[in-house]
Order: sequence, then C-alpha cells, then structure tokens
Amino acid sequence: MLITLTEIFYFIILTGVIAYIFSDMFQLRPKTVYDYMHPKKFNLENLKLAALVAAPAVILHELAHKFVAMGFGFTATFQLFYFGLILGVFLKLISSPLIIIAPGYVVPSLALANFPLEYRLVALAGPLTNLVLYLIAVLILKFNQNLSKKQLILLHLTKKINIILFLFNMIPFGPFDGAKVLFGP
Repeated sequence: MLITLTEIFYFIILTGVIAYIFSDMFQLRPKTVYDYMHPKKFNLENLKLAALVAAPAVILHELAHKFVAMGFGFTATFQLFYFGLILGVFLKLISSPLIIIAPGYVVPSLALANFPLEYRLVALAGPLTNLVLYLIAVLILKFNQNLSKKQLILLHLTKKINIILFLFNMIPFGPFDGAKVLFGP
C-alpha cells in the first residue's frame, strides 16, 4: 500500500497544526491598526492560506523520502513527531520570533542503512522536492504575467517556505537530511 489510513490521518493532523502555526505569518492583506490592537483574533483566511502554502511543502517533502525509499524496494512509513508539533505550537503561543517545527519523519526499513548510496538518495529526496517546488514558483512568477494578486502572494509564499525548508534540511548536522546526505548511514 502506498499510503496507509494512519498516514493520511497523520497528514491531516500535520496540516491543521502547521496551518495554525503559520496562520499569523501568511496573510493576503496587510495588517491594519485593528489587527495590531487585537493580535489574538482568529482569521480563517490566514489559516487556509497557511494550510495551502506550508502543508504541501512539508507533506511533499516527507512523501518524497517515503516514495524514493519504496522505489528502492524498502518499506517506509510516515510518523508524526508529537514533540516537534507541540514545540511549534508552544513557540507560536508565546509569540516567539523563531519558529522551530519538526512535524514528522519517514521511517524506512533498517535494511536501508546497509545501502549507503540509496540511504543518501532517500535523505536527499525531501530537500530536492522543496528545491523543485521553489524553482516552479520562481518560473511561474517570472514567465506568467497574468497572475492575480492572490496568486502572486501564494507563489511568493510558496517560494519562501520551500527555499527555507531546503536550506534548513540541508544543514549537515545531527538528524537533518544534510548530515545523512553528506555522512551516510
């Protein structure tokens, strides 16, 4: 099975939490004086925008890890990282200027560690997906002149989130994908 019902459930939870965390950062309209006077006011449009921009960046990143591992013949499952989700929500609630979120990860079969090249390619698949999404947004912005204001905002936000995810995940340290690509299993 490509994706289990449990993984679909996890992706739904991930989408909701990520949308909540980024809902104040992604906006279709500039903040007004009222917004500054009522900073905790819930805005459904911002929540939908955050879900539309941030969730695909994270979900496609994780699915790339999963499907590349499966392409090499290994099992792989997506797992939520509850501590990473809770940390992201906590940082949002205290209005931290820095958001750290590690919403989930793909667990490939242990046998993958015996195949260094495949291991590195599985690790690289997620960040490369973010790089491709970034480049698609750049190309659309460059070559399509008939975009609405909403489409322009969506593409600029897509561009930003995906380049940040690419660069962040390629850090060659600890559990980051960059360390796995550089140092292997």
